[in-house]
Amino acid sequence: MAKQELLPLLYLSFLAALVLSCYSHERKVHIIYMGEKPQGDISVTSMHHSMLARVLGSTASAKELLIYSYGRSFNGFAAKLSDEEVARFSDMEEVVSVLPNSMLKLHTTRSWDFMGFNQSHVRDSHGGDVIVGLLDTGIWPESESFSDEGFGPPPAKWKGTCQTENNFTCNNKIIGARYYNSENQYYDGDIKSPRDSEGHGTHTASTAAGREVAGASYYGLAEGLARGGHPKARIAVYKVCWVIGCAVADILAAFDDAIADGVDIISVSLGSSLTLQYFEDPIAIGSFHAMRSGILTSNSAGNDGPLGGISNYSPWSLTVTASSIDRKFVSQLVLGNGQTFKGVNINNFELNGTYPLIWGGDAANVSGHQIPLSSESCFPGELDSSKVKGKIVLCESLWDGSGVIMAGGVGIIMPAWYFNDFAFSFPLPTTILRRQDIDKVLQYTRSSKHPIATILPGETQKDVMAPTVVSFSSRGPNPITLDILKPDVTAPGVDILAAWSPIAPPSVYQHDTRSTHYNIISGTSMSCPHASGAAAYVKATNPSWSPSAIKSALMTTAYAMDPRKNDDKEFAYGSGHINPVKAADPGLVYETSEEEYINFLCKQGYNTSTLRLITGDSSVCNSTEPGRAWDLNYPSFSLAIEDGHRIMGIFTRTVTNVGSPNSTYQASIYMPNSLEVKVDPPVLSFSATGEKKSFSVRVDGPEITMHPIISGAILWKDGVHVVRTPLVVYTVLPSETFPNRSLSKRTQTSDLKGSSRIFG
Repeated sequence: MAKQELLPLLYLSFLAALVLSCYSHERKVHIIYMGEKPQGDISVTSMHHSMLARVLGSTASAKELLIYSYGRSFNGFAAKLSDEEVARFSDMEEVVSVLPNSMLKLHTTRSWDFMGFNQSHVRDSHGGDVIVGLLDTGIWPESESFSDEGFGPPPAKWKGTCQTENNFTCNNKIIGARYYNSENQYYDGDIKSPRDSEGHGTHTASTAAGREVAGASYYGLAEGLARGGHPKARIAVYKVCWVIGCAVADILAAFDDAIADGVDIISVSLGSSLTLQYFEDPIAIGSFHAMRSGILTSNSAGNDGPLGGISNYSPWSLTVTASSIDRKFVSQLVLGNGQTFKGVNINNFELNGTYPLIWGGDAANVSGHQIPLSSESCFPGELDSSKVKGKIVLCESLWDGSGVIMAGGVGIIMPAWYFNDFAFSFPLPTTILRRQDIDKVLQYTRSSKHPIATILPGETQKDVMAPTVVSFSSRGPNPITLDILKPDVTAPGVDILAAWSPIAPPSVYQHDTRSTHYNIISGTSMSCPHASGAAAYVKATNPSWSPSAIKSALMTTAYAMDPRKNDDKEFAYGSGHINPVKAADPGLVYETSEEEYINFLCKQGYNTSTLRLITGDSSVCNSTEPGRAWDLNYPSFSLAIEDGHRIMGIFTRTVTNVGSPNSTYQASIYMPNSLEVKVDPPVLSFSATGEKKSFSVRVDGPEITMHPIISGAILWKDGVHVVRTPLVVYTVLPSETFPNRSLSKRTQTSDLKGSSRIFG
């Protein structure tokens, strides 16, 4: 055969080999999501075994490779599959989506009082029939925050269980606890039980529903009465997060159980950094089925700010960003020349005098064959202990302090990130300074023959700028549905004191061996349980309210935030800062029915056959054409305009009277002059509680180009209540326009591993 003829064949063989190599024969855990659970007396486990056996060709292999069979609240299963088997499942008509078992990441004494939600409201709140379910790292059951003193037995609706491995016990406060580990892998620090070895789950649980505990503090800092949003609520724990992260298969298993167990509110302080379609996102899937069962899911918005996009943006869940409270932690540095610098940091140590000061760049470790890389950063192994021991070290990078500890230093000075609006805690005396102050300290260190310094013990100061949305909090807009404003609200998430696992590190240094029962950390993980606790309080006050009614109440009564303090405006804080007291009596609520969500999904590009799998009923998409989401009965208004086009949009909404039977509300409009907004009708009169009234909002304006956000609000007032809904207008590029890309059954291949201890 001539060489010219051989080359095309070799090329084709190469392509064939390349295609085949795309299919890995190594089996990994994947989730087959099939929508709503089947009606009637059907064994979903048998159904899943049968499907697996068809694909695998063996009943024995099917039983061996099945990890979870989801069937208590929705339909699906997790199994170990090869890429070829994943592709076969993806082509099945009865499958909605196939998800890899990716690892998602974990996203007080003062915060509740700061919101005006004081102890009198807690004392006057209703009893302990509300159950808050938390998907997190578990819980430390012996914490005082979870004492069941004065609690009776769990409510009759509770159908959960308590897994008691490794000496774990429940009580009448913690009424249920489960743990999940689909990969069956445990690392140093993991405990095979619902017990929390990370601290994160204990912190979020006590923030949402912890008992009142007097004298709580972090080594004496922030001492006061610690309590959750609804201390009378019961707690159900679903441990889905471990040292390595939070597996998708475990998250879905926890949702499946929590819904069937009978929880009222689900709190999820974790999420993905990927942009996923709604039914390829495990939290969106779980919270959708929770909504169908009358359960509100409260989600953290993510810690990828200030430029990173928002997580957990499904319209049926509550998305919460993190904002500051009127307390900040500072630690002062005093130099030998009398100069004093104030750093933002949690420092519970006392140096008792001055110590020699050295710059990390002057203490490079050059022993043996080691080549110093950047000793000024003070990374582990880069400092010479003979030069550092007994000294305070000035470092050029923000790190966990491990390099200075290893070299025998007694204190550390580090620069803040670009934003210095939240505090860290470290295992040795530390202060975090602004970059310009670091330069001044370095100048003193180089100019003085014997530079000395001391770091003073930490203290708290009043933050007069609070509340502002913290820099790390992820921002909107909604990456999937531009017509739905996300986030929904903001809540305290900066420097929050709450219960902690005593075996978890109490600082950012993972080998910190100290022990504490309360810790101060920051993150949208901390703001989410604040909203969850507030939702539990509203649910206890109004037991019959739907998830959308509770969500609406929290949104329409939120404190209006100051846009001068938050450049991203509603993309940073949504409707505003939660106000639990007002939320219990909002006057009007925007209730969203399941049918409305179905119509919304149709306009997002989902077809009838897929929707019927999701809902398990005869839902129909009346239109095959995608459309705008202006008629979803959402408690905010978002109008995305293609860049260079005129502003125009018409929204329809319906409100339900939950206040006085006979009441009349008048519309007030607060908008920039560039927008013309008309509310029709401008007056709504009610004659009964539960009565519904509809209205429309028409927005017109000039052509706009590259405008990040124009915002205002529509308020309904009856003389007692103020029902506020934000309205935002912003431009998008043609490539970002609506509504959605074509939706196909496909897998997401990105793998998100690890958890964020620093941000919570």
